[in-house]
Amino acid sequence: MNKPKPIVICGIDTDVGKSVVTGLLARYLMDQGKVVITQKLVQTGCTDRPDDILVHRQFMSTGWLTPDEQGLTCPYCFPLPASPHLAAERVGAKIDPTHLDTATDTLAEQVDQLIIEGAGGLLVPLTRELLLLDYLQQRAYPLIMVTTPRLGSINHTLLCLEAIKNRKMDLLGLVYNIYGNDHTPEIVADSLKIFQAALGRYGFRKKVVLLPDIKESRSVHWDGLLSATAHS
Repeated sequence: MNKPKPIVICGIDTDVGKSVVTGLLARYLMDQGKVVITQKLVQTGCTDRPDDILVHRQFMSTGWLTPDEQGLTCPYCFPLPASPHLAAERVGAKIDPTHLDTATDTLAEQVDQLIIEGAGGLLVPLTRELLLLDYLQQRAYPLIMVTTPRLGSINHTLLCLEAIKNRKMDLLGLVYNIYGNDHTPEIVADSLKIFQAALGRYGFRKKVVLLPDIKESRSVHWDGLLSATAHS
């Protein structure tokens, strides 16, 4: 049986919960007996250990790992909190996709499942010539998209679905992050209906995982999203 491809956790924007979702999914798979590790392709606003990797490890209850220390789990870490291309340029660097490939392939060989967290939104530039989605398409990675009920999310989510559909990429489903008490219930319910309808309209699986309060979120059922990866 072929090893599953790395799964990429993408978001409709920054600060939608990609790091939490990555950590929770990793922990879920670990609880199923899988050897799992996570990766963040590039972290900006980073002055020490990458914050998002630390979030992953907190949910995984592993502490800082040897691949983390080796730089494999976050191949690029830049201090400027900006788009990856600009953060790299500020320190005289440029993100090299082959360097990302090497780190990812090395990690993937060591585990049953690698989970990759994207940077920002889908169309964030890694370089002046290469968008994040360009890179993910080249690697043919299956995606899980994180969205929210906050204002603007319907537009951002549907634009992401349009882009993924146009590129003929594999979307495993959506994670609908409703964490927090500041969401209007009517908006939460209506946006969910919009997202489910859009998945069907674009020809994707109508798979939506609701991410509730963090205290309850380890009981989230991921099986519906992950079943499709067995045949990837």
